[in-house]
Amino acid sequence: MLLIIVVATFTWLFRMKGWTPLERKRLAAVLVFFFASALFWSLFEQAGSTLNLFAELNTNRSLFGGFPAGWFQSEEPLFVIMLAPAFAWLWMHMGKWELSTGSKFATGLLFAGFSFLILVPVAGRTHNSPLWLTWSYLLVTVGELCVSPVGLSVTTKLAPARVAGLMMGFWFLSDSVGNYVGGTLASFYQSVALPRLFGFAGLAAIAAALALFLFVPSVKKLMGGVK
Repeated sequence: MLLIIVVATFTWLFRMKGWTPLERKRLAAVLVFFFASALFWSLFEQAGSTLNLFAELNTNRSLFGGFPAGWFQSEEPLFVIMLAPAFAWLWMHMGKWELSTGSKFATGLLFAGFSFLILVPVAGRTHNSPLWLTWSYLLVTVGELCVSPVGLSVTTKLAPARVAGLMMGFWFLSDSVGNYVGGTLASFYQSVALPRLFGFAGLAAIAAALALFLFVPSVKKLMGGVK
């Protein structure tokens, strides 16, 4: 039903009458960012499933007398608090060197992909150092800061004024789609070898990032001057 809602809503939006050619192009740009966001969240949301199991079953937690696997869930929000001011400053002071929205999304997907690939060498082992997961969460947090706030901002800029509220609500469906896909990936935890599962997730994100980098000029044209 979730996927049907997404397809039906985009179909309804594109078939609506009264759009100017520019508005229709910008809706297409939102669609590109929507699917990039959904792919990113499908990896990001592995934190509560696949990576939490990895923390429980494959990570040495003997420090402090043995801490719960769930403590790793605190690392990502802590990294957000630490890094968000730096990223806000960076975007404001890069000037003409600032990345386009498409490039930011592609960069976010790259970091999400690397956050899984970094675990591939140790995925088949137990009693791994906690630093492996810490590095993974750090990388995916960098990706989140390239995607999440940027996606919210660009949606408000690209959405036609008369459907701006609807588009903001619809944007969060990308999180839902990502969670659904992420849950499907997590269901393979015990049936697929971890190095293969992590490798597939990481390479899929990196492939999508490289494809998006290639189409950045086309996406810029769809955005019609919006940065």
